[in-house]
Parts: sequence; structure tokens; C-alpha cells
Amino acid sequence: MTSNQIKEVSLKHFAKNGYEGASLAHIAEDVGIKKQSIYTHFKGKDELFLKLCKDSSENEIIFVINFIEINKTRPIEEILYHFLLESIERYEMKDSNKFWIRTAFFPPSHLNEIVMKMVYEYLDKLEELLYPIIQKAMEEGEVNSLIDGKLATAAFLGIYDGIIVEMLYGGPERLQKRLESSWYLYWRGLSL
Repeated sequence: MTSNQIKEVSLKHFAKNGYEGASLAHIAEDVGIKKQSIYTHFKGKDELFLKLCKDSSENEIIFVINFIEINKTRPIEEILYHFLLESIERYEMKDSNKFWIRTAFFPPSHLNEIVMKMVYEYLDKLEELLYPIIQKAMEEGEVNSLIDGKLATAAFLGIYDGIIVEMLYGGPERLQKRLESSWYLYWRGLSL
């Protein structure tokens, strides 16, 4: 039994039930250990939760870096749209992503300041990674060069935020409607 096994099982519990709904006793039971054994690896629920936050944030940044590298030769329209589609798929398939998004929107109140610092660092890094791609597309004439690259990046992140809200609250039909309409207007504005 390792701390990695505890983290893997904990991630599922926190992703599904949130901080308040996740129980160390249930986590220990699913790992196949006694609850006290968790304290050999983590001081408590808070430390375990914050470690998962850090790991999930790092995993999401690695995903973005890899996504950009793999797709860098595609047209900007495809890169950005497929980034949104991949984000939806990751939420549906990856406990780490589901945990990260849930935590960003519903941090435990007593850990709010620490968690939100991580969330804003992630969002700043995401913007930092996407801006050069949009700027390059403007320089190469794929996107209207009269639009400010920083504004275009921030607007794209607004679409990303809207997609996340629908993933959490809206269901598949509302999500698809939000994605299609937001993307249509965003891309139309960039390409005029």
C-alpha cells in the first residue's frame, strides 16, 4: 500500500462527493486499509485534499502543454475548438479533471484561499500558454490582426468557463448549445 493508492482512491471519492462528502473511512475501506493507516502518509484530510489539488492542477497544465505541442501545425480554428472538445471529454473520462473542476467551483470554505490561489495560478498559466498561439495566428493572417491578442485569449477563456459551467450544471443538450453558439460568435468575431 502506498500513498499513490490512497491518492487514486481519494481522487474518485473527492471528484464524486466533494470535500465534505468524502470520508477517510470510506477511502481507507476502498484501499483495503484501516483509516489510521492513511495518517502514515498524510497528516489528515486537508493535506490529502490539497495534495490532490496540486497534482490535478499540474496534470491539467501538462495536458495543455502536450495538446498544444501535438496540435501546433493545425489551423488555429481547429486548435481552439478541439481544445474545448478535449476539455469536455476529459471531464467525462478523467477523475483528476472532474476533481479539479469541482474543486475550482466548490472549494471547501476553510481551504478556499489556498485552493483559489492554485486555481488562479492554473488559469494564469493557461492564458500564458494559449496567448502565443492566438498571437501567432494573427501574425500569420489566420485571425483578424486588428483584434488584440490578449483580448482574444481572455474571450476564449470566457467560452471555456461557460463550457465548464454547463458541464457542471446544464447537461449534454445545454452544453452542446452553449458550445455551438459561443464558438460560432467567437470565431466569427476573430475571423472577420
